[in-house]
Amino acid sequence: MKILFLTDNFPPETNAPATRTFEHTRSWVAAGHQVTVLANVPNFPTGKVFPGYKNKLWQRQTMEGVQIVRVWTYVTANEGFLRRSLDYFSFAVTGVIGGLFLARPDVVVATSPQIFTALAGCILAWLKRRPFVFELRDLWPDSIVAVGAMREGPLLRMLRRLEYWLYRRAARIVSVTDAFKRVLVSNGIPGERIAVIRNGVDLKAFVPGPKPVELARRLGLEGKFVAAYVGTIGMAHGLHTLLLAAERLRDRRNLAFVLVGTGAERVRLEEDARNRGLDNVVFVGAVDKEEVKQYWRLCDVAIVLLKDVSLFLHVIPSKIFEAMGTGRPIILGVRGESAELLQEAGAGIAVLPENAETLAGAIMKLMDDPTLCLDLGAAGREFVERKFDRQRLALEMLKVLEEAAQRQTEGRK
Repeated sequence: MKILFLTDNFPPETNAPATRTFEHTRSWVAAGHQVTVLANVPNFPTGKVFPGYKNKLWQRQTMEGVQIVRVWTYVTANEGFLRRSLDYFSFAVTGVIGGLFLARPDVVVATSPQIFTALAGCILAWLKRRPFVFELRDLWPDSIVAVGAMREGPLLRMLRRLEYWLYRRAARIVSVTDAFKRVLVSNGIPGERIAVIRNGVDLKAFVPGPKPVELARRLGLEGKFVAAYVGTIGMAHGLHTLLLAAERLRDRRNLAFVLVGTGAERVRLEEDARNRGLDNVVFVGAVDKEEVKQYWRLCDVAIVLLKDVSLFLHVIPSKIFEAMGTGRPIILGVRGESAELLQEAGAGIAVLPENAETLAGAIMKLMDDPTLCLDLGAAGREFVERKFDRQRLALEMLKVLEEAAQRQTEGRK
């Protein structure tokens, strides 16, 4: 089968959409299929083109058997609604144009969060008379309203109409959470067309192990209990709560907070930490995927936070699975399906979102009980081994694509 996959995030970018898409597509190649990824030049989240790349009209590369075609887009940092929207829309335009020059696939897949990539996939599928599969990673544009980047109004209503038009046009929808499926069904999208395939983890890449001694020494964290946030430092994450918890626990001299990543809120948070005199907080900045594995091992507990808004009842941050894969306990400040998953796994402690007092209390509890830390971490590893092996999940999604392609073939007979 020939698969065309549209995404505006792909390695060497390291965010969740890039990782999921790459790990799925390479599994499909290993299963004997031809996969072409249509993407833009890597630049997320800083808006700076990665070394070794140029923002050209057309460029090709191969990564572990996956054919990648990159097209020109308007490049900007992951901040500012208008500029980001121009970035997204430009990829929709150049993606469609570039896709016209690619061989006819058996199925076209496009992934959110933002819906302009899905729009490009839908248009290409129509032009090439092939089924369109919508991978739903976020309820966009609701997510940009939730973080305060956009207000209710005519533009938002137009985007929502486009969103549901795309859901109705899709031969199949692959949702990353059960909650997203429930929202779509409640709004008239047939449930039988929606498959739920959650995020997972590469169990061979993210494995338990001792702290990396050299990394701890380089950061001045030898002998310290490390509470780490690893991921995008964006508007949705409510990381000001982490700074408030660090301020409450500043007298615990053997405790350090580490933030790994960058994003729209990083500069503001660093300035806030300096103003508060928080010498127990370390900002690392962006690191590549191989280094990410080392930072998961560096931490004693993984911090996973989102703002306390109703939309985030439906999401499951993918960093949960990487922390579990590495055998690290989790402190989770997210309500809804994420908290239910953590409880099922027995892999950590759920706290109130945007509540520094409960976050600080959970950190102290784990810091003072090493046995509990080990038990929660081991439970998480065992849980993802049973349910969230990325390889198995990739093959589940492959079956959905095969079914969509097969139904179209049967329909033409």
